[in-house]
Amino acid sequence: MLRRLIVSYVLLVGVALAAFTVPVAFTLTTQLRNDTEDSVRREATTMALLLGGDAPARQALDRVAEAYADETPGVVEAVWADGTAVPSLGRPARPDDSAFLLALRDGRTTVDWGEQPVWGPELAITVPARAQTGDRAIVGALRIRYATDDLSDRLWKVWGFRAVLAVGVLAIAAGLGAIAARLLTKPLRQLNDMASRFSDGDLTARSPITGPRETRTLARTLNQGAERLDTLVAAQRIFVADASHQLRTPLTALRLSLDNIADGVDDEFVREDVEQATAEVVRMSRLVSGLLVLARAEAQVSTPEPVPLRELVAERLSVWRPAADERRVRIVLAGDVDDRLYVLAGPGNLDQVLDNVLSNALEVSPDGGTITIRLTAAPDGDEAVLEVLDQGPGMSAAEQFRAFDRFWRGQGLTGRSGTGLGLAVVRRLVTDDGGTVGLGDAPGSGLRVRIGLRISRRPGAPRSGG
Repeated sequence: MLRRLIVSYVLLVGVALAAFTVPVAFTLTTQLRNDTEDSVRREATTMALLLGGDAPARQALDRVAEAYADETPGVVEAVWADGTAVPSLGRPARPDDSAFLLALRDGRTTVDWGEQPVWGPELAITVPARAQTGDRAIVGALRIRYATDDLSDRLWKVWGFRAVLAVGVLAIAAGLGAIAARLLTKPLRQLNDMASRFSDGDLTARSPITGPRETRTLARTLNQGAERLDTLVAAQRIFVADASHQLRTPLTALRLSLDNIADGVDDEFVREDVEQATAEVVRMSRLVSGLLVLARAEAQVSTPEPVPLRELVAERLSVWRPAADERRVRIVLAGDVDDRLYVLAGPGNLDQVLDNVLSNALEVSPDGGTITIRLTAAPDGDEAVLEVLDQGPGMSAAEQFRAFDRFWRGQGLTGRSGTGLGLAVVRRLVTDDGGTVGLGDAPGSGLRVRIGLRISRRPGAPRSGG
């Protein structure tokens, strides 16, 4: 937008300059040409009068022609009526050309500026010379050949000065246009900064209410909407915290009560019912925990920060390897991503994503199997890809389509103990950070979880723990 405004200012000034400067330059060029032609014509007419006079007048012509050649870039030539040259003035280069013939035969004055667009190397004006007594018969013709080098220099000065002036004015217009454009677009840039921060999860972002009435109204409306949304999210966070405390406490107390009842009952049927109720309470506790994790993921709005991808993955693998070693499952880290690659993720989001995906992969992997974590960078350089491949039973296309639904449990994916919320949490966290997540078939057998993460353009920022 800044470039377009500046270009528009420069174009407007350029059009104005062209409208006022070019006609003036053409007018000056025409005036220069006409003044020169009139002056040379007048001199030629005066000398023709001397050529048609008596002997003293012709002697004066010799002196005038000599002085004219010394003082101006002009050369005087003349012929008599019979076509012979006037000895004192020198022989013309072409005494029989059409200009001399028209002057001697018809008494016509001719002007020749040459063949170039403005003028040629010289101006030639040919006039007839008439006798000053008697019938004023044509006695000869006189020509002045006037070199136009000085005129060309003056022409270049006329156009060059205006060209330099135009360039200077356009440069000043560009500078003033840039200042004016930045002042005009400052409110829009502030609104864009506020929208960018807001889209990154900073709900405290607000825009200054400045600029014209339209932008002030827009900024005020956006700030009010942001304030309402921030209030709603804060209320949801409070609800999540209260629900976490209020739901877990009675469930824990209920389980303890059932354990006490089971310890004091000798009837096998009653004990079986109590154990069944305890299992349901355990399942409900796990479900509540999963719901609270998902609610926190949806309520948490944080700005993605640069985190080192390979370092973070290696850290989480070191946490999960002891659990994998108990089942003789190998965890392999592969890929060509080095430690200098940073991706954008909210504080703790990528840690939780890896924990959920690795937990699912470890649960469905057979004893002695292998879980492969592959890190690659997309060819366009804007996305890093994290893939987790297991050797479990895998999933059908229909199951892969439903796997991210809440509470959906696939036997091959999460087993009987799962809540069906792990992948829903993964999708929420990844999409909140601007990434993508999808499922596919691993080579041979098993499931492939593909996670695309945005690459950070400013690596080296400290990583927030999660």
